[in-house]
Amino acid sequence: MYRISILLLCLSVWAASSCQTNRGSERLAEIDGTIVTRVDLDKSGGKQLRALRQQLYQLERQKLDEHIGAMLLTHEAKKRDVSVATLLEQEVNSTVKPPSEEEIRSLYDKNKERIPVEFEKVRDQIRKYLHEQKITERKNEYFKTLRINGKVTTYLKPPELVRVDLSVNGAPSKGSEKAEVTIVKFEDFQCPYCKAVQPNFQEVLKRYDGKVRLVHKDLPLDQIHPQARQAAEAARCADDEGKFWEYHDKLYASSPNAAPEDLKLYAKDLGLNQEVFDKCLASGKYKAAIEKDLNEAANLGLTGTPAFFINGRELSGAQSLEVFTQIIDEELVHSK
Repeated sequence: MYRISILLLCLSVWAASSCQTNRGSERLAEIDGTIVTRVDLDKSGGKQLRALRQQLYQLERQKLDEHIGAMLLTHEAKKRDVSVATLLEQEVNSTVKPPSEEEIRSLYDKNKERIPVEFEKVRDQIRKYLHEQKITERKNEYFKTLRINGKVTTYLKPPELVRVDLSVNGAPSKGSEKAEVTIVKFEDFQCPYCKAVQPNFQEVLKRYDGKVRLVHKDLPLDQIHPQARQAAEAARCADDEGKFWEYHDKLYASSPNAAPEDLKLYAKDLGLNQEVFDKCLASGKYKAAIEKDLNEAANLGLTGTPAFFINGRELSGAQSLEVFTQIIDEELVHSK
């Protein structure tokens, strides 16, 4: 009876946080009289388990949002005494203008290298793609409006937060040192996924001006990107002249080109003192600094790039801007 009461208590919404606290002492196995608890399991397989729990939570959150959106849409249609299809036509489809020729041409020009077909042969496909994209954006906006005006309370709780302590002393950074949110990024300058996520940081620093600090750490993957380590050293040499981030951006803009002659050319393009830069790079001045980052990454269990820690909360892979802003917003609320 006691066990049943505890189970019911843990299933209650009002007691969920209390039960999460006791969950760590949950018995999972017993070996020759020695008890294995969930804390023990988390210590041995914590990183992988945390990642899976986070993935499950993100999927549950996505599906819950979709379900809430569908219900709000149904309720609104009922209020207006119209079908859902009619409501969507009135509020979404009819409000979206067809893409212009300029928009179609612009998308084609930006993706010429990936579209090895003449413009005229793909014009209609691009037009359809852009139109569907606009409809999706407008639908999301409409769902947000319905949600703001509706009475929506969600009880889905994220997995228990695990924060990692990271040293940022001496690491290249931008943004206020007093910022409420610090993002530490472990990256490889030849990694295409690292390159893809860079625009997100530009937007984050702009959107959260003064509230977010960005810290760079190196994790060159030697086996697949043999030139990434020296590229990381070159960026540190550029830092000697106060141009780490300019060189950082140059490396990503030109990635994966990072041969020794490329690294010297980038220094020249940025107006660095060529002699000083070349001497720094040749001396291996920053080999130890890069190795320090690699050792730290290994201790954290990092095996790929990019990897991020937002106020110590781990986030792996080239995540969307929305994922970053969601966590940042949560941290800003938490800091108050």
